[in-house]
Amino acid sequence: MSDNSIIGKSVQRVDGWEKVTGSAQYAGDIDLPGALTLKVLRSKVAHAKVKGFDLTEAMKVPGAVRVFTDKDIPGDNSYGIIVKDQPALTDKVRFKGDALALVAAEDELSANKALGLIKVDLEELPPVYDVWTAMKEDAPAIHEKGNIQMIRKIKKGDAESALKQAEVVISRRYTTQKIEHCAIETEAGVAFMDEDVLVIKVCTQNPHYDRRDVARVLGLPMNKVRIIQMATGGGFGGKLDISVQCFLGLAALKLGRPVKINYDRQESFIATSKRHPFFIDYTTAADKEGKLLAVKVKVVGDTGAYASYGPATLIRAAVHATGPYEVPNADIEVFCVYTNNPYSGAMRGFGTPQMAFASESQMDIVAQALKISPLEIRRRNIVHEGSITATGQKLEGSIGIGKTLEAAWKKALQVMPELEARYK
Repeated sequence: MSDNSIIGKSVQRVDGWEKVTGSAQYAGDIDLPGALTLKVLRSKVAHAKVKGFDLTEAMKVPGAVRVFTDKDIPGDNSYGIIVKDQPALTDKVRFKGDALALVAAEDELSANKALGLIKVDLEELPPVYDVWTAMKEDAPAIHEKGNIQMIRKIKKGDAESALKQAEVVISRRYTTQKIEHCAIETEAGVAFMDEDVLVIKVCTQNPHYDRRDVARVLGLPMNKVRIIQMATGGGFGGKLDISVQCFLGLAALKLGRPVKINYDRQESFIATSKRHPFFIDYTTAADKEGKLLAVKVKVVGDTGAYASYGPATLIRAAVHATGPYEVPNADIEVFCVYTNNPYSGAMRGFGTPQMAFASESQMDIVAQALKISPLEIRRRNIVHEGSITATGQKLEGSIGIGKTLEAAWKKALQVMPELEARYK
């Protein structure tokens, strides 16, 4: 171990002093003189076409400066980390909370009053709230190219033949829920023009991607957009997507004045990405010794109104569907599906926590069926050096699950010695 190693040492965090003293500056802390307040008008229906706006009464409000709609977007009105399918301001509603219009006003009171006076002419469309309806051929189309955003398959060996030779075959359906990140800091930011350069100070986990998408939406060259990442008060994947960035950029660019926005907790819940709900059909086959012979897995992920990180999350789910176990035969199929629910994106684990719930539950049930302890069945199946994964990767080093399992077992016995008799 080198003298420079930090392992086993107490090391001061780079941002520790600022956090402890309260001097760290978050986006919502910034106070720009003369800054306009921005508020977003959001849809109260889940699926609709926007036929038009009446802004007359809204613009009569003292202090109201301008109302922006999709017609005011100067560039390509679409962004997304993987698929460019989400508009900054939309002419087609795809979930309750989609952004319809943006109000700029001298103060928050004026902005909220103007927001409430905007009239929107909507043609409501049938909403689709579950993935099974969305996958039907005759389902209302949420996006022009269809509701199945992506399909990915992984096959290794012959799972069907292995199922026929197994001592035990366990099939179950597992479901996981949509989860909000609920970072302490809600989405916020400010923007201003520095001569001909648009500067946006914002809470984000993705400043370089933000810059690219803001430039795209506003029709600006990349060198005319600067994103400054402020101290981020919680992310966990929830601040990887665009939130307030395009709103700030549009208003500052068009009005030539500094602007600010700060979501309250309700808007943060409504308008930002969530963890993907999964529907997992999982079949596991094992021989009489508890050795895994095959798994057959189908996963349908609800990515909601927009793709966000959905394709990557479902691909990761496919890759990790077998868990940390050596499985000679695998048949895995995953679907990323649009619905009219709030959109799903990145959250810690990226699809793996959902799959771990299913695969580990299966291991426990298989162990119970064969009268093998949950510990022993894992010992017999965990990956090791030389194991081949479901994707064909040969594991050649840094495989610590065996040591980890035994260390955890040893620690458990120290706390609960009676476990030894139970798991013999």
